[in-house]
Amino acid sequence: MRKQYLHLSACACDRCGGPVIAGAVAVRENEISKETGVRQVGAICLSCGHRPNKANGPARVRHLLPIEWEPASASGAADHLTISYLEALNRAEQH
Repeated sequence: MRKQYLHLSACACDRCGGPVIAGAVAVRENEISKETGVRQVGAICLSCGHRPNKANGPARVRHLLPIEWEPASASGAADHLTISYLEALNRAEQH
């Protein structure tokens, strides 16, 4: 009963004050287990495209509830999700 979860958080950008969205992917082996294999997949400001290395303070970060994420295919799905997210962030950075 292994399930994958997407974690999103939002904070204000240090440069422009716009919303910075950060993502992470984690896996739970069952309903009561702790999440393992937590992988940060990046953060980007939706207004100016800045990519901060860290949040600007724990009091200012808003965490959204984890979302159960069913991968499209069973083989290599967690890696595919991470790669897809990183590609989307890179495309946004180029614009």
